[in-house]
Amino acid sequence: MPTALITGITGQDGSYLAEFLLAKGYKVIGMVRRSSTMTFDRIFHIQEDIELIQGDLHDQTSLVNLMGDYKPDEVYNLGAQSFVPTSWNQPVLTGEVTGLGVTRMLDAIKIGSPKTRFYQASSSEMFGKVLEVPQREETPFYPRSPYGVAKVYGHWITVNYRESYDMFAVSGILFNHESPRRGLEFVTRKITYGVARIKLGLAKDLRLGNLEARRDWGFAGDYVKAMWLMLQQEEPDDYVVGTGETHSVKEFCELAFGAVDLDYKDYVVQDERFYRPAEVDLLVSDPSKAREKLNWQREVEFKGLVEMMVAADMKLLQEQYKDVLAG
Repeated sequence: MPTALITGITGQDGSYLAEFLLAKGYKVIGMVRRSSTMTFDRIFHIQEDIELIQGDLHDQTSLVNLMGDYKPDEVYNLGAQSFVPTSWNQPVLTGEVTGLGVTRMLDAIKIGSPKTRFYQASSSEMFGKVLEVPQREETPFYPRSPYGVAKVYGHWITVNYRESYDMFAVSGILFNHESPRRGLEFVTRKITYGVARIKLGLAKDLRLGNLEARRDWGFAGDYVKAMWLMLQQEEPDDYVVGTGETHSVKEFCELAFGAVDLDYKDYVVQDERFYRPAEVDLLVSDPSKAREKLNWQREVEFKGLVEMMVAADMKLLQEQYKDVLAG
């Protein structure tokens, strides 16, 4: 039974990856930080099947001890401060966790378990002010947020440890991937949750930023398979993972409101408070390398993803507010 350690296991990607690896017969270890509020909602249904251990990407000693004690076959580094707007308010924290945290983990593997295969969660936000369309593995980075800058550092330090210490270390440059488990602070979930609230009479409008911003959106459950496939190859390499399609926030709104027979124009209000200081206008992937070398492809289409998220939020709110709605 192979062993995998996942940082960020309580997040969207971590929960889907844990499910995927358990189905593959892995022993799954989740690294969690000690905090006053522990949120295990996304992994509650599999909590009995995984082992949760304390560790922190801020703390080198805890990581070295974990590697020495468990010597996992695979490490998936999904832990990060991953919300772009927060990175403007907390740029130093974002750099410490999302950037330097990668170095601490790589160094812990080098010291305690050098045969461990390492996956780094890179991001399409590294491309930022894009220098070519679509973006592929060789596209130069031009990050437009502290989060994007920190991810570039994490990406290049992974390349450096791979080349300097002969480590099996890879980066997945994942474009936006969503699901019903996405945090409410992210625009896609903000929209689907807002649609459900409006449909159920719990809200009257939905305030959003730039409706023209375009993204390459896929389903998180599809993308975790690509992470695993990268660590099953004979040689370590980096891969862009996305759909190859781009859609605007406006299109997302049209489909989300349409899923409950509403017109987004009647409810969406553009609010300057939700605009980014430096906008990323067009991110779209060229995932041909992942398709050819990993034999990976998405299974959930854009429209299906939006409808899945709206349906999940309708069900969630109907359960939460059943007494109010019944009255």
